[in-house]
Amino acid sequence: MLGALFWMAVGAGAMYFLDPDRGKRRRNMARDRVMATARDVQRETEQRARYATSTAEGMAQRVQHDLSTASSTPAALDDYTLTQKVESELFRDPNIDKGRININAENGVIVLRGEVRQPDEINSIEVRVRRIEGVQAVDNKLHLPNTPAPGGAGYSYAD
Repeated sequence: MLGALFWMAVGAGAMYFLDPDRGKRRRNMARDRVMATARDVQRETEQRARYATSTAEGMAQRVQHDLSTASSTPAALDDYTLTQKVESELFRDPNIDKGRININAENGVIVLRGEVRQPDEINSIEVRVRRIEGVQAVDNKLHLPNTPAPGGAGYSYAD
């Protein structure tokens, strides 16, 4: 029974494609559809191959970059950039009065000048500044109100 159905389908297909009136047109259309499908499959396969290649290259470059930056030491910041970095990280704390503290960098050494309200702020600010990446040392000249600024005898801002 199954064999008979198979041969009936083959016969119907042969009649469809070998029809003397429309068979040539049907064969050409079937060929064109098969070729169009093959081109679509080829185009999609090429696109997927290009995507996979570019993704793999991107991952390889990312790994190479990560390895090269992980092994290299960070470049030393210039004094202006280091000053800006310290100011931006230190003055994030709203409890630190940025109008009373002056920050300078001299060859990687941060110089803190100005007045603070509490004695414990002098040390806490210095500790915070020392933790900032790129700071080599801290010269702390912070002082309390109505006390002389550190810096030696006869030191004044007028000099």
